[in-house]
Amino acid sequence: MDHIRWMQEAMSMAEEALAASEVPVGCVFVRGDKIVAKARNRTNELRNATRHAELEAIDAILANSELTPESTTSYPLSKTVLYVTVEPCIMCASALRQLGIKEVFYGCENDKFGGCGSVLGVNESLPHPKHPSYKATGGYCREEAIMILRRFYVTENTNAPVPRQKSTRVLKTEILPKATSNT
Repeated sequence: MDHIRWMQEAMSMAEEALAASEVPVGCVFVRGDKIVAKARNRTNELRNATRHAELEAIDAILANSELTPESTTSYPLSKTVLYVTVEPCIMCASALRQLGIKEVFYGCENDKFGGCGSVLGVNESLPHPKHPSYKATGGYCREEAIMILRRFYVTENTNAPVPRQKSTRVLKTEILPKATSNT
């Protein structure tokens, strides 16, 4: 039940991103049954493609010495769990591994840039000489996460370098079950 509670908090951040005309991705970092950081995408607002929700929250954690104790400087997120609406991209999945995140729970898969197995398994599948792997589990509030993304992608993105005409797009509400592998 806690997973749903934390994912709902992440969904609130995604709603905030949508209201700001950002790709609606939100996250919360939880440690000791308490949110230590939460964020949303800010790539359009800051005109910086690296300002994903996860990196925004990580920056807040690292900037606060109370949230980054000296004893865990090698792996400052080793006792922290991430809840994020969309599977972390390869960039964010790698950053999470470098910082030693304990575990990740996400809403829907990221079929284009997923770093926790949808495209590349940065979290567990790729060997690393120093940084530990982490478990990533998807499917929490999956339908909500998909629908908020669809709501964004049927609208005109005025922040896009070359905005596409989307006036003929229709919001699809049918969500297919997650594809499963027979291997």
